[in-house]
Amino acid sequence: MTRDAAYHRRQRRLSRRIANWLRVRLLPPLAHAYIRLLWQTGRFAVRNREVLDALRAADGRYILAFWHSRWVLMPYSYPGGKMAVLLSMHRDAELLARVLARFGLDTARGSSTQGGLQGVRTIVRLSREGFDLGIAPDGPRGPRRRVQPGIIGVARMTGLPIVPVTYSCFPGRRLRSWDKTILPRLFTRGLFVYGDLVRVPKDADEAEEERLRAALEAELDRITDLADDELSLGAEEPRPAPGAE
Repeated sequence: MTRDAAYHRRQRRLSRRIANWLRVRLLPPLAHAYIRLLWQTGRFAVRNREVLDALRAADGRYILAFWHSRWVLMPYSYPGGKMAVLLSMHRDAELLARVLARFGLDTARGSSTQGGLQGVRTIVRLSREGFDLGIAPDGPRGPRRRVQPGIIGVARMTGLPIVPVTYSCFPGRRLRSWDKTILPRLFTRGLFVYGDLVRVPKDADEAEEERLRAALEAELDRITDLADDELSLGAEEPRPAPGAE
């Protein structure tokens, strides 16, 4: 390698490091400010909140479960307290972790594909320290709107009930991401909907866990489709067939 080639290689590495530093430092505060602006300019209704209120009145903790496509305004589904959100090990998750930290939310890192066991251990430990939990059960990379078994295992180990939650908005649009993320527009109308609890017994066998996984998936679909229909956002395209993603 010539001296000039080595010099240009070092310069490219330095440029990448600077670009990544700026990305990590600048994007989270900008994203946080924009999400707050969406909330402050929007008009939001809430349905079936009594499910959550009853748990909180009994000093009970819980797992909030939501489709990955609804992450943008999901911090506002949590009334406050201590919550830890399970995020992937992917580099981009660091940006989301910094955004969530600005909302006062903690994170645990891991996924079903990389570092999954570490993530489950961390989030179970945090639940024992008094944290509520937040999990997108089709994340971090899909398949879209298919509940992966990890959340059922976490619920069984912690004994915490799962509270399905979703939101929809209009005007808003679906991004072309794998999960079809819903991005509200300024001055949007929104609707948050809480679903029926899913409880996983500590002695649940494999068949029972699969039944409850399917029940959670169906309930998340029900409330999500209900919210989309009521806000006239339009039906989301069907989820991919098993194995298609």
